[in-house]
Amino acid sequence: MSIRLYDTATREVRDFVPLVEGRAGLYVCGLTVQSEPHVGHVRSAVNFDVLQRWLRHRGYDVTFIRNITDIDDKILAKSAEQGRPWYNLAYAMKIELDKAYAALNVAPPTYEPAATGHIPEMIVLIERLIERGHAYPAADGSGDVYFDVRSWASYGELTHQGVDDMEPAADADPRGKRDPRDFALWKGRKESEPATASWPSPWGPGRPGWHIECSAMAGKYLGDAFDIHGGGVDLRFPHHENEQAQSRAAGGAFASYWMHNAWITTAGEKMSKSLGNTLSIPSILERYRGAELRFYVVAAHYRSHVEFSFEALDEAAVGYRRIEAFLERAGSSASGDLPEAFAAAMDDDLGTPAAVAVLYDTVREGNRQLAAGEDATTTAGAVAAMLDVLGVHPADPAWAGSGGSDNEERLTAAVDALVAGLLDERTQARADKDWARADAIRDRIKAAGIEVTDTPDGPTWTVN
Repeated sequence: MSIRLYDTATREVRDFVPLVEGRAGLYVCGLTVQSEPHVGHVRSAVNFDVLQRWLRHRGYDVTFIRNITDIDDKILAKSAEQGRPWYNLAYAMKIELDKAYAALNVAPPTYEPAATGHIPEMIVLIERLIERGHAYPAADGSGDVYFDVRSWASYGELTHQGVDDMEPAADADPRGKRDPRDFALWKGRKESEPATASWPSPWGPGRPGWHIECSAMAGKYLGDAFDIHGGGVDLRFPHHENEQAQSRAAGGAFASYWMHNAWITTAGEKMSKSLGNTLSIPSILERYRGAELRFYVVAAHYRSHVEFSFEALDEAAVGYRRIEAFLERAGSSASGDLPEAFAAAMDDDLGTPAAVAVLYDTVREGNRQLAAGEDATTTAGAVAAMLDVLGVHPADPAWAGSGGSDNEERLTAAVDALVAGLLDERTQARADKDWARADAIRDRIKAAGIEVTDTPDGPTWTVN
């Protein structure tokens, strides 16, 4: 079965047909390093990490580029508020972002270019657009350069909009524009901005616009045509629309598929710094391990909005600990063969909810085997293989020291996982009407100083 992906541009689930057989070029818009990353930020990184893992599992040689925006209006504004150089803020936040990625086992991309390292490529791309009649320097002496949206007949095709239905671009002073929807490719330096935040150009000192950054970096490392462009759904317009327009207007085919992950929301609103409803990764990792947080993220489909709650995160953490407990009791964590149902779910537009359901079913079967005194090694191998694909295998060295660093917290998590596994085994024994075995398991738990209480929602336990 081929991999099928939902293409935002066509609004269809399509078979993935790479431009070069056996190879896959993937570009994902990374973060603007203006502040500490929160759980909403890392969802995109985790989702596309799962994608590149699955592509590799299916035998593709993946070139994965994820950029960093380290110069823009927000970085300049925040650095000014904090009384520090803009580059110091960007560098410090990049370090925090790297820590967050590592804590959630997000594998490094093939390369992670920074915008400030690719100014020459951006200038060349802007010059090409001017030569082709799709961009123009502002006539007001500002040093700005704009993309002429009405010069490109296909502008709006990614998001299925007409130009006249769009809001004016908000990224530059409108006085130098031919059309209020024209967007900035280059921003002339303002007196209020630090001299270090500008570079020489044919139009005077300044800095790049946000959209041209990604087009230049994608083109440099993946070429004029590549397979998949990804990012958060909030980037569809104007960022990705503008990327596609300027790249194709410059003569490149750009991306064949567009993929967008949905938001993590709080109280129905996108999790963002501006709304004040953020949850930083370090603060969450004080309560949960990185593997538990990642499991919570991957269990939801990447295109589904997720309403964040600690109750839901608690449930995911308990489920993950039961999986750990099974592998511990099975005495094996080596990866085996993937269940066909799991692979089918992943091939169907990264259907992680169905894939996780297969994972849980396999764990239940393994617990049944253990309860019956059968060999569960093959089942454990299947579980381990699924965890590898999702990036949450408990034996992965990436989890060493990632969250739950306090010894007492780690001990509590380990006990919880082991007791949960025994309770699963007892529940299976009761379902089989093997009352003697169910009582024996309960006695073992009680002998360890743990009291089990049966409730309508299942057994719970407390330490005596």
